[in-house]
Amino acid sequence: MKKGLFTTCISVALVFLYICGTSFAADIELAKKSTLEKILKKGELRVGFEAGYMPFELTDKNGRFVGFDIDMAKEMAKAMKVKFVPVNTAWDGIIPSLITGKFDIIMSGMTVTQERNLKVLFADPNIIVGQTILLNKKHKDTVKSYKDLNNSKYIVTSKLGTTGEQAVKRKIPKCTYKSFETETEAALEVVNGKADAYVYDKPNCVVFMAQQGTSNLIFLDEPFTYEPLAWAINKGDPDFLNFLNNFLRQIKNDGRYDRIYNKWIMSTDWYKNVK
Repeated sequence: MKKGLFTTCISVALVFLYICGTSFAADIELAKKSTLEKILKKGELRVGFEAGYMPFELTDKNGRFVGFDIDMAKEMAKAMKVKFVPVNTAWDGIIPSLITGKFDIIMSGMTVTQERNLKVLFADPNIIVGQTILLNKKHKDTVKSYKDLNNSKYIVTSKLGTTGEQAVKRKIPKCTYKSFETETEAALEVVNGKADAYVYDKPNCVVFMAQQGTSNLIFLDEPFTYEPLAWAINKGDPDFLNFLNNFLRQIKNDGRYDRIYNKWIMSTDWYKNVK
């Protein structure tokens, strides 16, 4: 009886060791396939973004890519001891381009949504924003919030395929909505009196107000949505995700994040270099 019990215990132990060994081997293989390992071997971090979303990524007077996300990407490359390689990509193709390996990570002011999260992995949010409104000044006495725009007589603009567009359709469904390929085109419709309101992320609206002044627009600056922005990577890569979250935690506590945030989000001094 004792011999049978001993044999059974040995068998269970061997099975346990086999499972653990197999699991460990699988973990090693997964780590080897991580984008993080590929970045280190190639010696470069390829970052996907769409230039034009101020102040997150844009082009300065000298044709260089600059902005909040660009500075964050450079700090990340420095931490990895690799070269920063910018990859400017059209917004409507940015997730497919990540999936097909045209770059390693999306750092482009991307809002975390459930729909996008089905396709990519998001790191922890690096900034929280929300949709705000730039209003044509002729409506200063009649429109006080997004709710007042919920009427077909109002033409509301935003950028195609963004959470600004989604917010309009969800929160102001009765308005007459017009989408545009770029933020600037959509906002200029309001400046030129061809539309009544422009809906977009608060940092972008702050910048546009700095560009256009207050002669034509009123800024309804209280966000009416909650939108965490985060970096996106390909699914199935826990090692890279772990690095990103720890990198973000580190820079938020050593002063680097505050320096970049204050430069691009809290100030518009940089705008003189991109006119």
